[in-house]
Amino acid sequence: MSENETTPENQEGAAAPSDNAQQAQAGFALDRVYLKDLSFESPNAPEVFAKEWNPEFKMDLNTKHKPVEEGVYEVSVCVTLTATVEGMTAYIAEVEQGGVFQVVGVQGLQLAQVLSSACPTVLFPYLREAMDNVIVKGSFAPSYLAPVNFDAIFANAVRKKQAELEKAQAEAAAQAEDSTTH
Repeated sequence: MSENETTPENQEGAAAPSDNAQQAQAGFALDRVYLKDLSFESPNAPEVFAKEWNPEFKMDLNTKHKPVEEGVYEVSVCVTLTATVEGMTAYIAEVEQGGVFQVVGVQGLQLAQVLSSACPTVLFPYLREAMDNVIVKGSFAPSYLAPVNFDAIFANAVRKKQAELEKAQAEAAAQAEDSTTH
């Protein structure tokens, strides 16, 4: 053991961490990953198996998060994938992958980014695996969902919200100006 490692014996004389040291310890950790919901329908089986497999896909993606307790959050990513062949629904698969994350030293917009981007990025590979497994068990070829850039989705949502806020402020200012000129 090196002299610099913290042990119960050498902790007593150590100073309490400063605010800067606590800031440096900001981050998140995955406590648990779990399958929250799984659904698979093949409403046109077995007739759809006779069709040439050249599917069109529609994917819906949603994320959500909620606090569980102080510094602990549940984050989930849900994907609904619909495959159609020659206008016939081959399957509808839905997977909601959940995770429990510890988040420390992060607040405000940074916290929103961790919960809306970083945590879903961790969960998505688990969701992809569950999605492909259920599709294969339905006797279809795996879907191989492409990776999702949750950072870009979050940045777009922030820009959209900012634009809406600026528009509302401009409208309020214009209304206030109209009311003072009449």
